[in-house]
Amino acid sequence: MTTNEGSTFAGPTSGERGVLQPGRWRRWRMMGWMFFLFFLLCACQGLCVAFARPVFAGGGDGRDLFWVLVFSALGLGLYAGAVRLGEKRWPGELAPRFAARELLLGLLMGAGMFGLVMAVLVGLGFYQLEGPRLASPVGAVAQAITSGVMEELLFRAVLLRLLTRAFGLGWALGLSAALFGLLHMNNPNATLMAALAIAVEAGPLLAAFYLLTGRLWMSIGVHAAWNFTQAFVFGASVSGVVTHRSLFVGSPRAGVSEALSGGVFGPEASLPAMVIGAGVAVVVFIAAHRKATARALELHGA
Repeated sequence: MTTNEGSTFAGPTSGERGVLQPGRWRRWRMMGWMFFLFFLLCACQGLCVAFARPVFAGGGDGRDLFWVLVFSALGLGLYAGAVRLGEKRWPGELAPRFAARELLLGLLMGAGMFGLVMAVLVGLGFYQLEGPRLASPVGAVAQAITSGVMEELLFRAVLLRLLTRAFGLGWALGLSAALFGLLHMNNPNATLMAALAIAVEAGPLLAAFYLLTGRLWMSIGVHAAWNFTQAFVFGASVSGVVTHRSLFVGSPRAGVSEALSGGVFGPEASLPAMVIGAGVAVVVFIAAHRKATARALELHGA
């Protein structure tokens, strides 16, 4: 995987500088740098939660959206500045000239994938919908931006990227996905099944889009649109957080197993979501691998 334009499945490169440069204690330096970036961005996310607290309780208004935008921009800026100082490079994973196109594609794919999840859940009788009704999307937009930007910075730009450099792609994918699921255990109404679902479907899925492009924009779009569609369009809980303003009101049907419906945690903890998310992840991983292979052949003049 490269952090410039395009992605490969390569490991550490000799061109790395700053804290990542080859030499003594390189792996430990990487781990220290990873923890520093992670906690720096966690602090930024904590401030966002403090200033826009209603968003994380399922509500929110224009003022909360303003603070979410401010701290999301701050998070992107902190990451870019830290990478420039610590790794002696400009972060290609945030290359602005790709942002509009890849964000749009990610938004469309995220909304489409979750729409498919709900179509399956409702079609099989696992979920029910009431509505539509009038509702403000501001809170759902703010929540989607926060999760899309901050969680993709934390889990893809920091954890996945640096774990890949230190231990290789296979270990990085497994560890980052497991941690992504495990940390969702702190959410309301979380269960082991919910954490497993997040680790199986969301971790690999979002990592695959990052690996495909070598940039964060598409995974940010997928993540944000998935959450927005889940919360505002279908009125379902998002990772255990109940939504109060939505077009439709979604809820699991009585008597249906939580493994099939997702229960009170939300549809993303359901078996259909796991199958669809993991299936799309496999397709995107294959596309990323083919792109990496083609790029390697091109670079070697084959």
